[in-house]
Amino acid sequence: MKTLPTDIRRISVIGTSGSGKSTFARRLAAKIGAPHIEMDQLFWLPNWKEVTPEVFFQKIEQALSGDSWVIDGNYKATQPVKWARVQLVIWLDYSLPLTLYRVTTRALSRILTQRELWPGTGNRETWSKLLGKDSIVKWAYNTHASNIVKYERTMADPRYAHITFVRLRSPREVERFLRCWPGS
Repeated sequence: MKTLPTDIRRISVIGTSGSGKSTFARRLAAKIGAPHIEMDQLFWLPNWKEVTPEVFFQKIEQALSGDSWVIDGNYKATQPVKWARVQLVIWLDYSLPLTLYRVTTRALSRILTQRELWPGTGNRETWSKLLGKDSIVKWAYNTHASNIVKYERTMADPRYAHITFVRLRSPREVERFLRCWPGS
């Protein structure tokens, strides 16, 4: 694993749905004492309504105005905004079977507990969201391979040469990364 500078304070976590971006980002934010920003929480309004692009970008810019943060989420159109000041991008690149297992068990748990996903939205997982045309499991399956191609290209893109990229391919690598974080 590459050695990271100790002064990294602005981090983006990416990966296929179900890879554990939010959980990992929350843990990392707590470790470095930075705010955790969940892009889905900025995007989704009550009753699964989407925020307008203008408002979404305003929310992101406001959330990233500080000197320290850990943001999780993909939303490709937001990449130029969220990566303008980012120092480190961490890609959770788990295998397709592990990703599908995780996204399915997470959805089932949320359906059974009826836990609200983002405070104040009332948004909860439902059987139709698990099994219907907007299934998160189908989404994870359909985007897994294309995400690999997309993120490999992005990591090689000269526009992002100012960013350090770390690719973690297993939960074991994630745990090792967190244990070895500079200053730990």
